[in-house]
Amino acid sequence: MDDAVSSTKPITQIDHARAGVITEAMRQVAQAEGYLPEDVRNAVARGTLAIPANIHHARLEPRGVGTCAGGRPLSTKVNVNLGISGDMADEGLEWEKVAIAERFGADAIMDLSNAGKTASFRERLIQQTPLMVGTVPIYDAIGYLEKALVDITPDDFLDVIRRHAEDGVDFVTIHAGINRQTISAFKRTGRLTNIVSRGGSLIFAWMEATGHENPFYEFYDDILQILHEHDVTISLGDAMRPGSTYDATDASQITELVELGILTKRAWGAGVQVMIEGPGHMALNEITANMALGKRLCHGAPFYVLGPLVTDIAPGYDHITAAIGGAIAASSGADFLCYVTPAEHLRLPDAADVKEGLIATKIAAHAADVAKGVPHARVRDDRMSDARRRVDWEEMFTLSLDSEKARAYFASAPPATDGTCTMCGKMCAMRTVNNLMDGLTVDLGRDS
Repeated sequence: MDDAVSSTKPITQIDHARAGVITEAMRQVAQAEGYLPEDVRNAVARGTLAIPANIHHARLEPRGVGTCAGGRPLSTKVNVNLGISGDMADEGLEWEKVAIAERFGADAIMDLSNAGKTASFRERLIQQTPLMVGTVPIYDAIGYLEKALVDITPDDFLDVIRRHAEDGVDFVTIHAGINRQTISAFKRTGRLTNIVSRGGSLIFAWMEATGHENPFYEFYDDILQILHEHDVTISLGDAMRPGSTYDATDASQITELVELGILTKRAWGAGVQVMIEGPGHMALNEITANMALGKRLCHGAPFYVLGPLVTDIAPGYDHITAAIGGAIAASSGADFLCYVTPAEHLRLPDAADVKEGLIATKIAAHAADVAKGVPHARVRDDRMSDARRRVDWEEMFTLSLDSEKARAYFASAPPATDGTCTMCGKMCAMRTVNNLMDGLTVDLGRDS
């Protein structure tokens, strides 16, 4: 886009990109992704690539989300949700989750804290982590303002957004697409699971109680001004995401998606980078079409999806249902996957759940990267295959997404024959063929 921003001084990544300036963040993203800095700059200028990088987040290691110039794919990014909950306000546990996110390769952390010392936790997180940090300001509003939902004013909501931006948050989820028109479609057509987005349900409740328009929609330009000042990427929240496969691709979801496309162009016009949040539950056969529709209606902006979960009957295993959908979504155009843990729909995840959810989502992201031809995505797979051919266990462990688990599984059942595992023992195909290729005699009837 060529829209002029309100400020003449470039502040945001998109400001600089449109001015022809390659920032240090763009250079780092280009190097990490294997593309030319100019191609990254061009994609940021067009809005198809976002680099969430608040000017106050000093320790940030910038990541690119989206597609490079010419529609060439970047690696699929993965987000971990965590934060202090009112029912389980254990800040130490949340820091354990942060350590897991960093150790096992997350690209972003969304702090969804809604109780206790939310500000101090958020500030310390931004000071310490090199990962992108996102928040949903409406979650924080009730606890931070110590007001009933109905008593919160539009100015109150904007004040919380401003506080998050000043703290150094790289991207914020703003549910601006759930306006009167979207609510009308929801009420007229109905749903099996209604509104499952926490932020969306709070906005809906506020609108119903006050009779007013969604303040995030009504005062959208004021929000964009705050975000532009600190270079905060807006992640346009999908308040009407389907919470069941039954509700997928319905009137409520699509009506909101149309609104998000309009809001995307307004944000770009204000010099604010954009990501679009996508569906939650969706049958396998609908995912590819949904990604194409979302990209089309939102003008190629980066897509950020939760799952999608491809079935509704697997509580305790929803990290798997989400990874299945995430792999299809990312191979079909989604750019950013929000992890889902085994605790989804059941309780706040513990540290073990966070690890399981993150690894499952990393598998989905990597599988999609191989499928869509992300540069160098297959290199690690090929190295793993070569290590397996050579039966080099240490190299296999090193190349594993979770080397700790791989090593522990192998060590739990030591093989009787060196260079094998207890699945095949001395009948190991790799060992047999390696010996033959080396000119050795293979006689499985005796020790060999």
